[in-house]
Amino acid sequence: MGKQTNISIEVALDENKIPEKIVWSAPDGGVNEEEAQALLMSLWDGKNQETLRMDLWVKDMPIDQMNVFFHQSLVTMSQTFLRATQDEKMAATMNDFCDYFAEKLKIDRS
Repeated sequence: MGKQTNISIEVALDENKIPEKIVWSAPDGGVNEEEAQALLMSLWDGKNQETLRMDLWVKDMPIDQMNVFFHQSLVTMSQTFLRATQDEKMAATMNDFCDYFAEKLKIDRS
């Protein structure tokens, strides 16, 4: 195996185990203890043919920011899907949904 790298995520929880603070580091990418308000992480388990997920957000994250976060996540997922599959038709369909999502939530995409 070639070079290995490390990405770390630290989550501070309140007394009810609700995230209050998320801090992440990726030293090879120049990220050191940066604070984040939310994360959506998916891992593919090829053996069991299933997606494993970790979805976290801090309890004081405003809904308007959550809406933008989800929209941007959906847009980047459609871009990644296109790169991974070269399926332009489905990627365009996914982008149409992203436009619909933004329109319904009145998200400024400028």
